[in-house]
Amino acid sequence: MKWRSPMTWLLVRSGLRCAHTQTSAAERRCLERHAHGRKRIVEIGVYHGVNTALFRRVVDEDGEVVGIDPHPAGRFGVSFERWIAQDQVSRVRRARARLIRQFSHQAAMGWSTPIDFLFIDGDHSWQAVARDWADWTPHIAPGGIVALHDSRPAQGRIDLDSVRFTREVVLTDPRFEAIDDAESLTVLRRKGQAC
Repeated sequence: MKWRSPMTWLLVRSGLRCAHTQTSAAERRCLERHAHGRKRIVEIGVYHGVNTALFRRVVDEDGEVVGIDPHPAGRFGVSFERWIAQDQVSRVRRARARLIRQFSHQAAMGWSTPIDFLFIDGDHSWQAVARDWADWTPHIAPGGIVALHDSRPAQGRIDLDSVRFTREVVLTDPRFEAIDDAESLTVLRRKGQAC
């Protein structure tokens, strides 16, 4: 797969191929609906930036989208996935957007700004999802939204740690209430009044 990254970047850059995303059309519509008009959107797990660009299109005009992904360098010493993401995000000319090239737990260490929409779609292991949940949910403002990808059984993916973590921990967290879902996506709202 790594050998195809330079070719993928060239094809996407030239418009001969679309950037790849693991979210379905139904999941993207759900994300768009809940992210629309939000002031600060944070996405964990950017990959090719398809959802990051979507968030930039719907964030409040004075808002900001922050995408967090380590985008490790491949055998050529660069991350073609990051180049594709930067290209996708730069095609949208509204609001502010930035990509942080770190693991989510590294970015969380210095985070102090309230978030009103968080999309968790990084590492789906139990340990990683648990860490993202613990690190990032304290920053969700009252009335804010958190969406988790691959958090519900869909397309035969019932054994993922992220599905079990959502069922056993997320959906029992008293700070949040489930408000929507689409295929493998779960959407929750932080309880309390929005400011």
